[in-house]
Amino acid sequence: MLAHERHGSGEPLVLIHGVTHRRQAWYPVLDQLAEHREVVLVDLPGHGESPDLVTAGRPVPDVLRDEFKAFLDGLGLVRPHVAGNSLGGLVALYAGANGHARSVTALSPAGFWRTPAEFVYTRQIFTRACVLAARLGPRAELLARSRGGRTVMYGLLTARPGRVSPDQAVGDLRGFLRSRPALATLLAAAEPFTATIPADVPVTIGWAARDLVLPAWQAETARRRLPAAEHVTLRGVGHVPMSDDPRRVADLLLRGSAPAATVAPLARPARRRTDAATA
Repeated sequence: MLAHERHGSGEPLVLIHGVTHRRQAWYPVLDQLAEHREVVLVDLPGHGESPDLVTAGRPVPDVLRDEFKAFLDGLGLVRPHVAGNSLGGLVALYAGANGHARSVTALSPAGFWRTPAEFVYTRQIFTRACVLAARLGPRAELLARSRGGRTVMYGLLTARPGRVSPDQAVGDLRGFLRSRPALATLLAAAEPFTATIPADVPVTIGWAARDLVLPAWQAETARRRLPAAEHVTLRGVGHVPMSDDPRRVADLLLRGSAPAATVAPLARPARRRTDAATA
């Protein structure tokens, strides 16, 4: 069973973190969400406190699909709302395509580069982070506890690194170090998202305008591949937007998982929308 937490009450909303992160990434939005949803936070395989990512020669997408479905079955969740950030957004989109999600909300999801060469940039970010962590060794935790160190650590991930606490940074650093084997497997298997999501599964894509990991131009690719989805530009936030603007992110997650969206088929033209709260 994947490591997880359950909070609140209402329709279930499963939240999936990004690569090398952990379920605690959602803590900044948890209280607001738990007032309206039963919120399930989960650590992906090879991340946080979950078991290692073991593929045994199988395609990584198949492994993630089966692990996630087994997780839902183990909790007795039948087609919950699913949302995710980065890799978690990609997993959420596949959950929608595989019939495992009632609705999907993806924040800067992976899988929308156009060519392998375009993915090299993102791959290099994580590769360099691994090299730097290895060079720093035990000094990395000292860096995480300093304000200047957190600015360096989170400069590519968030627009407001100062909002990350020392304890959160140390926990994230330990989570990053633990996830490096899974990261290598996931990077080697990375491929664009091209699956088809049924029309009765509402999809919301929120892309950070200041995303330095999966650049905002990839949002245009997402619009072309998922023309029926609602596409929202989140201004003033970074790739991991939950600590940058918790209220705005929580509002988007609640809107994307609104119960009304579960009964009416998604039959609307593509929409290009900028979050009004960011204008």
